[in-house]
Amino acid sequence: MAGRVFVTGFGLITAIGCNVAECLESIEKQHSGLGEISYVDTQNKGIIPVCEVKRSDKQLKEMAGIPPDKIISRTLLLGLIAAKEAFQMAALSDEAKMECGLISANTVGGMDRSEQFYVDFLKDKKTGKLADVVGHECGYSTEYIAEKLGIQGGATTISTACSSSANAIMLGARLIKNRRIKTAIVGGCDALAKFTINGFSSLKILDKDGCKPFDENRSGLNLGEGAGYLVLESEDSVSLSGKTPICEITGYANTCDAYHQTASSPDGDGSYRAMRDALFLAGLDWEKIDYINAHGTGTQNNDLSEGNAIERLFGKAPLFSSTKPFTGHTLGAAGGVEAVLSCLSICKKIVYPNLRWQEPIKELSIKPNTKLIKNLSVSHVLSNSFGFGGNDTSLVFSKC
Repeated sequence: MAGRVFVTGFGLITAIGCNVAECLESIEKQHSGLGEISYVDTQNKGIIPVCEVKRSDKQLKEMAGIPPDKIISRTLLLGLIAAKEAFQMAALSDEAKMECGLISANTVGGMDRSEQFYVDFLKDKKTGKLADVVGHECGYSTEYIAEKLGIQGGATTISTACSSSANAIMLGARLIKNRRIKTAIVGGCDALAKFTINGFSSLKILDKDGCKPFDENRSGLNLGEGAGYLVLESEDSVSLSGKTPICEITGYANTCDAYHQTASSPDGDGSYRAMRDALFLAGLDWEKIDYINAHGTGTQNNDLSEGNAIERLFGKAPLFSSTKPFTGHTLGAAGGVEAVLSCLSICKKIVYPNLRWQEPIKELSIKPNTKLIKNLSVSHVLSNSFGFGGNDTSLVFSKC
């Protein structure tokens, strides 16, 4: 492997904004995207709050440039909007666009459309639009986004639960380092669906108020939806174009502790090794990390496990916080969303507050940052994304 991998563009859509600027403004005003369910027809409407993107499917189609009568999943719409923004920011040449690869992640695919199909079909098997289920598989959105953006350098889909889009970013960086491609758009998208909301509700890990990551009295997570993408370019590509990169991806690692189907190991062994190995690849000692964008879901298991891992690796931890109280847990999109926020931390000299935190976890000596910090020189950010089955991924972003 040789060469560096730079970030030259990013795109974002979440419950707190329909683009990067809107999301950043909401964070600076410390506005959470949490609210009542509006766009999913579920028995949990009015009971469980979520972080929905504040646009209907019709409005998202207008934003994405999709005809109003086109049957298309909400996941795909969110992904296309964020990917377009990233592509536009990177300002790739026509040749670079042709050679660009797409590694996209999601977990629910077109589940929202399939659910609507079965409402009618189960009543009468002669009803229901089959077009609703065509885009069900996770890879459909990836192929559609690649077609719309004119990407011809290859496309693939990753689905590893909540680490999905972090793994997409890692794969893109590895492909560039191994000179398989010169540019890649990487990240992920996921939309809320009845399956997701009801499924997580059955696990009894949803907070009916607002999630409180790393708080002693935390009681669960808040689900969210959205999309986040980065454009990665090789050192040669950036040199040829003469553009100034936003930042650099210097380290990454994936581990799997396989402790439990839905829970992390209590000692945080998998997340510890992911962070350790990502720092090793980046060639950084732990004290060089200025900020950790923690996975921080707000569940009893995750926050203690991740906190144990941070203490074990760092001792006295650097500034760290979870941004999920703003965006909700966007599942397969989480790694992409938080990677964009990590890049913004570097280029905007900002560290995010951990909303709603009040009391430290008794088993831990560390506590998250609770204030918005501006004008702070941030050189290295560690971003964590940990998924079901103990699939743990850490990424390191560095100032150029």
